[in-house]
Amino acid sequence: MNSLYPAEKLEEKIGYTFRNKEYLLTALTHSSYKNESEGGLKDDYERQEFLGDAVLELISSDYIYHEHPGMREGEMTKLRASLVCEPTLAENAKEIGLSDFILLGKGEDKQDSRHKDSIVSDVFEALIGGIYLDSGLEEAKRFILRFVINDIEHKTLFIDSKSRLQDYIQAGGFSLEYRLVEERGPEHKKSFTMAAVINGKEYARATASSKKSAEQKAAYESLKRIAGDEG
Repeated sequence: MNSLYPAEKLEEKIGYTFRNKEYLLTALTHSSYKNESEGGLKDDYERQEFLGDAVLELISSDYIYHEHPGMREGEMTKLRASLVCEPTLAENAKEIGLSDFILLGKGEDKQDSRHKDSIVSDVFEALIGGIYLDSGLEEAKRFILRFVINDIEHKTLFIDSKSRLQDYIQAGGFSLEYRLVEERGPEHKKSFTMAAVINGKEYARATASSKKSAEQKAAYESLKRIAGDEG
């Protein structure tokens, strides 16, 4: 492993120690870091992310199929989407502080790319791919069950936050709009801060790599605030 990079701390957080440290290093390496590295790194995370995405879909599909025997195909697809979508995976990554361990080139690091959902979620999937390559399906499944397939009710609420907030607005006869508060970064690496405004009052704001994801996060935070106010 890179001597400047204490990735063993990440292993402690996830409760898994890689036998082949190259899989862990690859999972954490962004293409910008690979291109700037003088050490001649073999690969960035993209190929492992491709594999991790497939493993994640298989394990989550298997879990939903067996744990929800009465659920129809459409509902199963929706539930799986709530577990494996970019914003949810980025939230899972925050639980283990994954962004702190991502290896980025200087330019990407200056743009704070390590906190962008699109990158963090990809690294998370690459980590799954690395565990699968290192130890097989059972270890990858153990990781997924612990860090992805947990608190399903919370994650379903998150993915449905915009529609649930809209239902609340319609039932109460309120008005709702999402306002762009800030837009930062170059054209190919933008971040957006959106605010959820109810009856002219800002309830919450959130930042993400797309307006849609930022709106979803703002809606979720608004629902939590509403629940707190009404509780």
